[in-house]
Amino acid sequence: MKKIGIPRAISYYNNYPFYFGFFNKLGIEIILSDKTTTKTINDGCKYVVSDTCLPIKVYVGHLCNLLDKGCDTIFVPSIQSTGFKINNCSKIRGLPEIIRNIINKPFKMIEPTLDKTEGIGFYDFWYSVANDFEIYDKKLIKSAINEGWKIYNDFHNMTLKGVSYNKALKAALKRKPIEHNDDIIKPLSVVIMGHGYNLFDERISLNIIKKLEKMDVKVFTSLNVTPKEALESIKELGEVQYWANELELTGTSAYYMLKGEIDGIIALSAFGCGPDSLMVDEIAHHCKKAEVPLIHLTIDEQTGEAGFITRLEAFVDMLLRKKRNILTKKPIKIKEYIQNKNIDNIKKEKILAS
Repeated sequence: MKKIGIPRAISYYNNYPFYFGFFNKLGIEIILSDKTTTKTINDGCKYVVSDTCLPIKVYVGHLCNLLDKGCDTIFVPSIQSTGFKINNCSKIRGLPEIIRNIINKPFKMIEPTLDKTEGIGFYDFWYSVANDFEIYDKKLIKSAINEGWKIYNDFHNMTLKGVSYNKALKAALKRKPIEHNDDIIKPLSVVIMGHGYNLFDERISLNIIKKLEKMDVKVFTSLNVTPKEALESIKELGEVQYWANELELTGTSAYYMLKGEIDGIIALSAFGCGPDSLMVDEIAHHCKKAEVPLIHLTIDEQTGEAGFITRLEAFVDMLLRKKRNILTKKPIKIKEYIQNKNIDNIKKEKILAS
């Protein structure tokens, strides 16, 4: 039986339901790397320069994990652009070249290219994948693409209803969609502005969603918004989409900010990510005008959980106090500064202290 290894990183988190349907329909067995651990990150760090972003280090670690499992055919796509001049970051664009130049072990890379700017579209991408497995029947390939879309649509429809990422993924893969989700009202609600590969990897994100839910905070993500809604929200802010992942970040944040349904925004990004820094600055500018609090949390391989939780708790506490003051229409009290007129005593204290 033909097999393909898929690293549990980068495109996995948003697109695995599609991958699952497509490859299974073609009779290709999927081998997934193990979930991210500290060892995964350390393994990836060994192969790349220190200033490489965390998601790429993690991806390399997962690829090494597949090689250790004996998998000799691995899916390493190059996503150049998802629309005309809607570009990805350079590292995701050049992912196959990065892997080719740092991993010396023998294995076959399945490296299709999606570049709508250059006219290499979605069907070209998947026909290329099938052809690499010596599958040329266009009717069969098209049916595999349709199967992929069916499972992906089931997954995304569930997340739009508020079903959690993990529940929706399991249900979609079992082909048993969850029809209803219990919508629990919570005191606070926030949207997390982040890529799927940062947000839904529990090791990278330090389980941020579960931590917020334990603090009684309702969390929204890009999976709760349609691409159309995200794009329209970007336009409503007077901005334009440039980056391929901008719908995930700017579009999602803008959607909830414009609706007025959130108390704050949490931007979660990898340290040193150029596109993310631009998008976070862009949404921060609009948050300031709309008076919506925003906190930017950056992560890398050395991020400590204690400091991360402290910042998260402080932000949630600030949101709660702000909301309480708004609901009670109680102005925030500012203590009046009273100058100490006993100058002589102050001078004496300074002399003794020195």
